[in-house]
Amino acid sequence: MPAGRYAPSPSGTLHLGNLRTAIVAWLFARHSGRDFLLRLEDLDRVRAGAEAEQLADLAAIGITWDAAPVRQSERLHLYEDALTALGGLDSAAEDGLIYECFCSRKDIAEATSAPHHAPTASPQQGSTLVPPGSYPGTCRNLSGAERERRRAARPAALRINAARAAGLPEGQAPVHRVTDRLSGTVRAGVDDFVLRRNDGAYAYNLAVVVDDLAQGVDQVVRGDDLLSSTPRQDWLARLLCDRTGRQPPQTEYAHVPLVLNAAGQRLAKRDGAVTLADLAAAAGPSSGPVDHAGVPRGGWTPERVRDLLLDSLGLPAGSLDGALEHFAPDAVPESPWTPPQTVIGPAETPEEKIRFHR
Repeated sequence: MPAGRYAPSPSGTLHLGNLRTAIVAWLFARHSGRDFLLRLEDLDRVRAGAEAEQLADLAAIGITWDAAPVRQSERLHLYEDALTALGGLDSAAEDGLIYECFCSRKDIAEATSAPHHAPTASPQQGSTLVPPGSYPGTCRNLSGAERERRRAARPAALRINAARAAGLPEGQAPVHRVTDRLSGTVRAGVDDFVLRRNDGAYAYNLAVVVDDLAQGVDQVVRGDDLLSSTPRQDWLARLLCDRTGRQPPQTEYAHVPLVLNAAGQRLAKRDGAVTLADLAAAAGPSSGPVDHAGVPRGGWTPERVRDLLLDSLGLPAGSLDGALEHFAPDAVPESPWTPPQTVIGPAETPEEKIRFHR
């Protein structure tokens, strides 16, 4: 069954931006007749209790899902299988597409900022070059002796040899295009990105692709801060399908503009009352002054927060099922949204953070 999904990282409480994106993802899936899945991306930072809080908050605003949530930490075998499909590290495998990388972030930054570093476009790239800051291929052709020497000093990350995978001359980056419902055609070079980090953790760009393929996800709705990573992920999905004899999915992408604070920056918890719990506990009696939305201060129930988020999408207040009747994918706002300060209140000053959170 085709599916859409929402995939939060359980590193903290969901804020208004996260909840708004979850609603949009749910509406897209339900509008298209797809199942809606929930996946906990817990390979990296995880805060104790965050998963339960996130599931409760999503349910509180009316989000429903069609299968038990899955956790990436329980799917490591799938990521290992993907590495094997790409040839692993067997030097005898002529079609092996993975190599060890011993570079630190500082090494890469210095290499890509050097005057002689000028990525070259391949014939099929036209005028598109490898994006700034992409991996320059430092460890791509190390000798066996050099790899052995470097292993003694630093654990290796694993990278994909993108040129070899695409059948291009060594060092030339393939270019991949995707079409986004909100942003149109997105075209980007694919560098030798990391598949497994040097601490042994599988990289997001591998895990998210493997999970979407395994779960039948062919609709990806998420924040537009991830738009630039989408071409390489779609490219990797097609490569894995080719290596495993599967038909590649015709994935629909929709990257939703972020929720911003009053300064035009990505909304964060430092920006005031931006979570369900914070809004419910906001100072002021429920019979006191009302804000611009007619809600008494301190009266932000999950339902009222849901209505605020629906209003930001041009949809009527009420249940998500009711909003679904009025939802049109092409009518999703293409500009970021900033919650009124009368709703979330001012962010804490550094002095207040010290006083109340030590």
